[in-house]
Amino acid sequence: MEAQYEWQLKATPTDQDLQAIMAVEALPKAAAQLLWQRGIKTPEAISAFMHPNVGQLHDPYALYDMQTAVDRIQAAVMGGEKITVYGDYDADGITSTALMQETLESLGADVEVYVPNRFKDGYGPNLDVYKQLVENGTQLIVTVDNGVSGLEPIAYAQEHGVDVVVTDHHELPSTLPNATAIVHPRHPEGQYPFGDLCGVGVAFKVATALLEEIPYESLDLVAIGTVCDLVSLTDENRVLVSLGLQQLQNTSRPGLVALCQSAGIEQETLDATSIGFGIGPRLNAIGRLGDANLGVNLLTTFDEEQAVEQAQFVEQQNKKRQGLVQEITALASEMAQTPENQASATLVLAHEGWHEGVLGIVASHIVEQTGKPTLVLAIDPATGQAKGSGRSVEAYHLFKALDAQRALLTHFGGHHMAVGLTMPVDQLAALQTAMNTYAADNQIDLTKKPTLAVDLELALTDVTPEVYQAISQLAPYGTDNPEPLIEMTVPSVTNVKQIGADQKHLKFTAVDQEAQLAVLAFNRGVLYDDLQAVEQLKLVGQLSENTWRGNTTLQLMLKDLQTSGQVLIDQRSNRLTQQLFKASGTYIFFNEKHLAQLQSYIPAGSQAILAADVAQQAELIVVDEPTDLDEFEAFYRQQQAAKISFIFYSKYSAYLDGIPDKKQFATFLVYLRQHPGIEKARLGELATYLKIKLPLLIFMLQVFFDLGFVKIERGLISAAEQPEKHALESAPSYQQRLAKIDMEKQLVYSTFAEMKDWLAGFNQ
Repeated sequence: MEAQYEWQLKATPTDQDLQAIMAVEALPKAAAQLLWQRGIKTPEAISAFMHPNVGQLHDPYALYDMQTAVDRIQAAVMGGEKITVYGDYDADGITSTALMQETLESLGADVEVYVPNRFKDGYGPNLDVYKQLVENGTQLIVTVDNGVSGLEPIAYAQEHGVDVVVTDHHELPSTLPNATAIVHPRHPEGQYPFGDLCGVGVAFKVATALLEEIPYESLDLVAIGTVCDLVSLTDENRVLVSLGLQQLQNTSRPGLVALCQSAGIEQETLDATSIGFGIGPRLNAIGRLGDANLGVNLLTTFDEEQAVEQAQFVEQQNKKRQGLVQEITALASEMAQTPENQASATLVLAHEGWHEGVLGIVASHIVEQTGKPTLVLAIDPATGQAKGSGRSVEAYHLFKALDAQRALLTHFGGHHMAVGLTMPVDQLAALQTAMNTYAADNQIDLTKKPTLAVDLELALTDVTPEVYQAISQLAPYGTDNPEPLIEMTVPSVTNVKQIGADQKHLKFTAVDQEAQLAVLAFNRGVLYDDLQAVEQLKLVGQLSENTWRGNTTLQLMLKDLQTSGQVLIDQRSNRLTQQLFKASGTYIFFNEKHLAQLQSYIPAGSQAILAADVAQQAELIVVDEPTDLDEFEAFYRQQQAAKISFIFYSKYSAYLDGIPDKKQFATFLVYLRQHPGIEKARLGELATYLKIKLPLLIFMLQVFFDLGFVKIERGLISAAEQPEKHALESAPSYQQRLAKIDMEKQLVYSTFAEMKDWLAGFNQ
């Protein structure tokens, strides 16, 4: 089994480096090593990282245009102006909207909320919506988690007497809108010390400035949006999420309490993983499938009954979202495997009828499967437009690649790893060509395996609850502070099981002497047979705890795995079934007739070749028996496969039938002398009469023919009149049978362990 990633073990500190860190904090060695690897080495940095607190938050007025934004919003509040908070439909946008709404309401503002509809309005400022807001009397628009790309709508509002305060964090276009204020952590004219705030983080800074104090009660919303938007969990984001998690574990928001209950999340132990895989996908599902205003209502309501009802609806939407993702991903995966797409460095996959709301998730799955930057779009035949999302890999800056192609796009926005776009269907091919050209011009090799930075290398016997607790001190984990990846070599695995409704996941136990560790491997169900065949395995994964019926144990969440040698699969059988021809790979035959007879059984995408022609194929399935061990050895030494499955089918077994004794040879020869001219077609009757198996009788006849004891003329068998004397063992067919028996004994009728031991001798 080959690793999906290129593993790179991070540099390890010297003992002196470790001691310096451990002198600042009473940390175990593993935790100190992780801090050193992440560049946290000075006493000040170590203390700040290990003890996040509000004193580490930056002055909100350090953000460019903050004073202007605050002055304009305060004037609107004091003047009783109608304010509209214009949000976004993802988890960051929903939490941003809820936070800004609550902040303005606490100041006594006349505030309304508008969360754009993904399908009707699209992402960011929408001109038609802005026109409607102006017409309906809005006097100030405050954007959250959007705005920097809204040149035309914002210009329209400003020209019609409606000021716009933009609060955003997305990639800055070359031309900024002419807004009243643009509060952005990476504003080209600003000098804010931390540029990785997300939308709700920026909204939180505005709220802090408006309220003239930290709104602690809003930190739960900040934690959700920050984790879900995958921004850097360093600097003040680490502070915001750390404090926000404490708030979440004790939140009294009815909507969040109900959401945790419906999702099966233990609120008291809620962490960043709970947000990323539990709360976030559910909030995102609202906007993906319908009206994201429900999400804002859920987060801000004080009605417990309404909260429970809305949380249950959100759970239903999330399940629907999961079904759509599975269905569309299956078709998109097929499209990615066409010859044209396999030859392309990037993928642009478009289809009618796809649900727009889940295409970003689908794109992420395709990137994971193929390693290629991918756009997934739904085609609207009525408008001739394709709308969807894109996801990328670290080496390929998707925003820059598409930003240079705005002439091909109707609408576009995003960042390095993710984009949203709308474009004419007839420009799809041109865009894919441009994406490929960007990769070539920037010398981006997308055929390379993505790298996987491994933090620690541990023996299985070293994985203890104490080590896990030490590592856990570095949480909360996220971008730029990832959950530590541990590499370990395990001598054997047991209890391999396929799990999940569709059996696509795996669970097994890694074993080293007395030490055992449960391993969960999502989307690796296809490795079920392979795992049962390996003896030594290298794993990379993240440690976690699993509590079942009050008992807490450690488990490894698998990220990648590999074997150091070939994977050998035992499928030896004396019966050929359709099941034996389901696997993809190269089917190997020693007998040309067998290859011709079974060609139609070879699955699509696989090939059948003779053993003498084997070369660089990765996976081999050996269908029939070789003639002898020499023929097998020639094949085995020539191949370089990572995986070989052995069927070794033969219609008749020389090993089981053995070799007739001399008495049987004599009886048969005497009969031939007494009954000259026997028809070949009657050999079956003769075998029954002589009480000798037909295959043995045919073998004996071949020996007699080799030695000149019999002759066959016009289909009639007769004994030779005065043959020369020869030992039976001197016949070529006799020697061939001995060789076949020896071959079957070694390859077919040995235990698989014995066979693998024998094969191992070729590698010594």
